[in-house]
Amino acid sequence: MKVVVIIPAAGLGTRMAPMPSAMDAKTKKPQPPKQFSDLAGTPILIHTLRKFAAADSVSEIWIALRENEIEGFREHLRKEAKDVLRKKIELVVGGEHRQQSVEHALNAVSAAAEDIILVHDAVRPLVSQEIIHEVIEAARKYGAAIAGLPAVDTVKLVERTAEGAIIKSTIPRAGVVLAQTPQGFHYNVIKKAFDEASSDGFTGTDEASLAERSGHQVAVVMGSPRNIKITAPADMDLAEFYLKNSKRH
Repeated sequence: MKVVVIIPAAGLGTRMAPMPSAMDAKTKKPQPPKQFSDLAGTPILIHTLRKFAAADSVSEIWIALRENEIEGFREHLRKEAKDVLRKKIELVVGGEHRQQSVEHALNAVSAAAEDIILVHDAVRPLVSQEIIHEVIEAARKYGAAIAGLPAVDTVKLVERTAEGAIIKSTIPRAGVVLAQTPQGFHYNVIKKAFDEASSDGFTGTDEASLAERSGHQVAVVMGSPRNIKITAPADMDLAEFYLKNSKRH
């Protein structure tokens, strides 16, 4: 059994831009997509890749990028991240949205039915080796698994209105999990789920939602508050804090 990691990294990351123009105030140049933004002097995507390159159980890593970014990123790996190249690295052209990018990589992967496919957010660079291992083991056992975090805030179901939102009900926290990545699946489970979604024109919110729709139960292993997804500029400060703190230990 082999473990294949898919990193969808073709997004533009517009929520990271402080202004609609996404222009850097000093250079007047467009800001890079968030996965290429520097975190402690290194692109976020490289931090993420290093976590999986360090995992002994991972056999290969597939990265979905925009076509015009592939050669430049390949060269960056050769010059600045040779440690990542300890693993088999494949770069593929991504799509207009996450599901399409994962599907492109999934269609290019050669895998046996029970090989494990892990999908991880490009901008979730602080995932621990423990979480990676636990998701792989749960996916091996159950066929589908994700990292998730129990909700600590009260969760409200609302109805959107022109003036805001109205609370319709309160959802018991005991039954709520905040999904993280990696999300892991037997190859035959996730391939079937993606094929069905593509055939039906369905777009899910994550890979687990496609597996659920396909009728497969998905297990949850404990994630971590540190396993944050860098979405907004403020997340960079938190990520840098966690990164510096982890190096002290």
